[in-house]
Amino acid sequence: MADNDAVLAAARAWKDAPMALATVISTWGSAPRPRGSHMLVHADGRFEGSVSGGCVEGDILDTAAQVIAGAPFQLKHYGVADANAWEVGLPCGGQISVLVQPVTAQGFPPDLFEQIGAARAEGRPLDIFTDLASGTSSVEPVAGEAFVNRYDAPRRLLIVGAVQIAQSLVALARSLGIATVVIDPRGRFLTEERFPETTLDDRWPDDAVAAYHPGPATAVVALSHDPKIDDPALIAALAAGAGYVGALGSRRSHATRRERLAAAGVSSLMLDRIDAPVGLDIGAIGPAEIALSIAAAIVARFNGQS
Repeated sequence: MADNDAVLAAARAWKDAPMALATVISTWGSAPRPRGSHMLVHADGRFEGSVSGGCVEGDILDTAAQVIAGAPFQLKHYGVADANAWEVGLPCGGQISVLVQPVTAQGFPPDLFEQIGAARAEGRPLDIFTDLASGTSSVEPVAGEAFVNRYDAPRRLLIVGAVQIAQSLVALARSLGIATVVIDPRGRFLTEERFPETTLDDRWPDDAVAAYHPGPATAVVALSHDPKIDDPALIAALAAGAGYVGALGSRRSHATRRERLAAAGVSSLMLDRIDAPVGLDIGAIGPAEIALSIAAAIVARFNGQS
């Protein structure tokens, strides 16, 4: 999944200015940036985002300036080996194709940035279709050869239990660009001093989790070690279809938890979705390492790894 949040923020800040948008539309081998990655270029030379991690950005800036000045959209190919075929070398050995469009009705219409932002705010994905013959993008499918870029809902993490592990996990999630909420009805645990610059929710966990409508891009992790808090949260997360559901505890305590949740009406198929003991097995010792193992498991699930 391409991380384009900074580009979307720049599009809002530079609204109404002449701009060009560069997009990675195909990759091969060790490409430094995934398909769908953007680089937004302002007419004054400022830019946000990346299509290659720095390898070809200089050439893209030149191309973007031409497009902003009125040249038609351009499809650029970059790789290694053949200088006649590949204009700029990628030291990683990969190959990429980059589409450079004007941010206009004839290229990438400016209102598409607003539509992408609205979809993400509502927690739903949005597909943008680009006609590779005309270089025009739209939310409507096109008949000919097209590039389809999916803008996924933003990744979120709901942490149930404002414990010490949660403090480390919040910091890791923030560095990974995952929006995080800490949920705990116990006021002495849930304080701004312990969780600065973090969204805090003191509702009962099942009500809080359900209110966030956790879908495939949301992880829910129960860390309180208190069944009265963790169990309702897990039931709500499973019912809502959260993309990742994990719970702290030993294998023995999880077996007991499964019995409780089964008695509450949760099916065995749903119970099998709970990652418990939570996190990847890295031999973690202490809150910080346990938080690291949890963050790694969440990222693996978000990225389609088992």
